[in-house]
Amino acid sequence: MRVGIVCPYSFDAPGGVQFHVRDLAEALRAGGHEVSVLAPADEDTEVPDVVTPAGRAVPVRYNGSVARLAFGPRAAARVRRWIDAGRFDVLHLHEPMTPSLSMLALWVADGPVVATFHTSQVRSRALQIAHPLLRQSLEKISARIAVSEDARRTLIDHLGGDAVVVPNGVYVDHFDVPPAPRWQGTPAAPTVAFLGRLDEPRKGLQVLAAAAPRILAEVPGTRFLVAGRGDEGRAEAEAALGEHASSFEWLGGVSDADKATLLASADLYVAPQTGGESFGIVLVEAMSAGTGVVASDLGAFRRVLDDGTAGRLFRTGDAEDLAATVLAALADPAGTEERRERARRFVRTFDWSEVTERVLAVYEMALAASEALGDGAVHEDLLAGRPPWLLGRGPRTRGGVDR
Repeated sequence: MRVGIVCPYSFDAPGGVQFHVRDLAEALRAGGHEVSVLAPADEDTEVPDVVTPAGRAVPVRYNGSVARLAFGPRAAARVRRWIDAGRFDVLHLHEPMTPSLSMLALWVADGPVVATFHTSQVRSRALQIAHPLLRQSLEKISARIAVSEDARRTLIDHLGGDAVVVPNGVYVDHFDVPPAPRWQGTPAAPTVAFLGRLDEPRKGLQVLAAAAPRILAEVPGTRFLVAGRGDEGRAEAEAALGEHASSFEWLGGVSDADKATLLASADLYVAPQTGGESFGIVLVEAMSAGTGVVASDLGAFRRVLDDGTAGRLFRTGDAEDLAATVLAALADPAGTEERRERARRFVRTFDWSEVTERVLAVYEMALAASEALGDGAVHEDLLAGRPPWLLGRGPRTRGGVDR
């Protein structure tokens, strides 16, 4: 099968969606399929060989974070050329409601289209704005995927229709690595790991910083290993920590290999996110590494942790409850190990070997739907009102964020 995958977010600053797209493409290739990925990226950005860079993107505040998006005439031209050259059996668009390459691809697509929705929000202004622009184009989507029940609910509430829930995937065995002595703890000096953008408030670093003094009061030797970029977030956390700042070790951005080693070495992984999470891939990675997990009780996290049987949950945003939950995990090694064993079994449901088969089943569904409706050609009424530069008709104007 020839599969074209479109990622809306730039590989210049990769995050969860980009990693998901990269790993899905790798898993599909390993299964014998021909795969090409189109994503924003500067020409000098190092990207996997499966990725075709679509040019520069600009940072835009989106869903409580900063996303790098590409839109406009030049981006549309790249999308058209890539689709025309690819002659894909299935076009797989990630976050097609985001104003970037996936939205452009949906506007011009004329064959079987699968869309994956990652976002989880109670109220999304972006989706409310985009819906009228894409109402007709949404009819071209042959099958929908949501990465979690939370993302599915967001889709239903904002766009109507439904989706098949297929979780994010992880190469579980990649996290079965030896621990590193520098990151290992002892009963008197345990290590607690955190990974995430330090300057995104929803990642919860400030909640962890607020919980640290109580943890240190009872277990003074605790070391907090913090991996992630964001100088502003680090400065704010250090100011809040005051005399306790020396207990935090700032590791900066880490490679995939170092991330796996860090998770395999730490006594606990803490996920203090405060919202905007549709899945919780780092929890799955920590579970794969055999690390005890403490996470805020967001709906997505609760489901990933099998309602608390594969890790401990605390009240979202409550630093006191976070501290109490971490201390309970450290004081009850038998209970923590029991949850780790449950996690080791449960996490297999998120392995790419399982997830890829479910994605392929959706592709087959899209192909069958397209065949049932005819040759899948785009009706002219779906093209009505689209600007000439988008459809490749007439002169193109300068503009857009990708100049």
